[in-house]
Amino acid sequence: MSIDFKNTIIKKHIMEGNFGLEKESLRITPEGNLSHTKHPFTGNPNMERDFCENQTELITDVFHSVDAVWDEIAKLHYDAVDQLLKLDTGKEYLWPFSNPPYVKGENDIPIAKYSGELKQKEIYREYLASKYGKKKMLFSGIHFNFSFPDVILEEGWKNSEFETLKEYKNYIYLDLAKKVTSYTWLIVYLTAASPLMDGSFFQDDDIGRSVARDYGSARCSEIGYWNEFVPLLDYTNLDTYISSIEKYIEEGSLKEISELYYPVRLKPKGANSLEALKEKGVNHIELRMIDLNPLSPVGIKKEDLYFLHLFIVYLLSLKDSNFEYYEQLMAIRNEKNAAKYESRGMWIEVGWNQSIPIRDIAFDILFDMELFFCKLGLEDAIECIRYQLQKVIHTEKRYVVQIKKQFGEQYVEKGLELIKNYAEGS
Repeated sequence: MSIDFKNTIIKKHIMEGNFGLEKESLRITPEGNLSHTKHPFTGNPNMERDFCENQTELITDVFHSVDAVWDEIAKLHYDAVDQLLKLDTGKEYLWPFSNPPYVKGENDIPIAKYSGELKQKEIYREYLASKYGKKKMLFSGIHFNFSFPDVILEEGWKNSEFETLKEYKNYIYLDLAKKVTSYTWLIVYLTAASPLMDGSFFQDDDIGRSVARDYGSARCSEIGYWNEFVPLLDYTNLDTYISSIEKYIEEGSLKEISELYYPVRLKPKGANSLEALKEKGVNHIELRMIDLNPLSPVGIKKEDLYFLHLFIVYLLSLKDSNFEYYEQLMAIRNEKNAAKYESRGMWIEVGWNQSIPIRDIAFDILFDMELFFCKLGLEDAIECIRYQLQKVIHTEKRYVVQIKKQFGEQYVEKGLELIKNYAEGS
């Protein structure tokens, strides 16, 4: 066990943490087309751009509770919505889905523009566009950033064999990264919210036709934003982990660390670079597989944020593993499989030639989580876990099923109605 949950101090603070969110959304016109205006939030570090000029990224500061970080992402969201309604160039909206609305070909997707010292950002985006195509860059989602409070890490270190707190922290977050990656399929299954697409994503001239393939989360599926290969990482320690990424950069498979399209990232404090990670060590873990949820005006339900925190705590209680290469390959296959729409076709690999239906294994894990938090005396966690259990027991409560039923054959048209109603209510 990485952390002794029986330790009085650790148990007292286990539900605390440091939380941050990043939420990507496409700016669109009232007709459902991609916006071609310049980024309207210049000078606000909490409202940036991602790949394209019209892909707004809302970035919270760090907060010490799920409630506080959710309040902040909601405030940023509503501030952005309000500003977009008042643009001199005409009203715009934030598209509420991870999958884009109408796309009129690659030329309809404007790469974010930079100048001066930041020009390299634009050059890097041009590189990504030529390698992966612009359309995949339109997938938008939410990144969940988390770190444990200092009191837990310091208490855990006192009772460990590590010489320095930095070494202990690196070990804890490497251990956590392995486990989250192994179980990312469960997060995808429970939070997937993108079962519909416009036909123009696949063919430029197929605008206006709602497409429902067997995807619950297209961005996490086989057609999503992945590297051209499955990165295999060495989790022995932080140095070997960094070296395994450097190998891909040196051989030209990756241009830099930000091109590592992996469900989980370990990040240093400040600028994200391998040099900073090596020098400063791991500061926090980033989970990158969460869809925008149009069933929430803000794009994510607070219940799911609570669950992500509980799941991280629970995973840390599980036995450590080496996370061999075959297990890493299996983890990515499982995530892509969990990104499908139809539960009956989802089987999770648990070993060589051994698979279990996703609902069976999901139920077992969530039930085990209940027992874990009951033993810790954290009764408040049970309600959150049972919220997730309902999606497993009653598949009609999965977001993908509700969204497909609600938006059906009119994905963009009904999506426009939704965001206009949300905007008027903001």
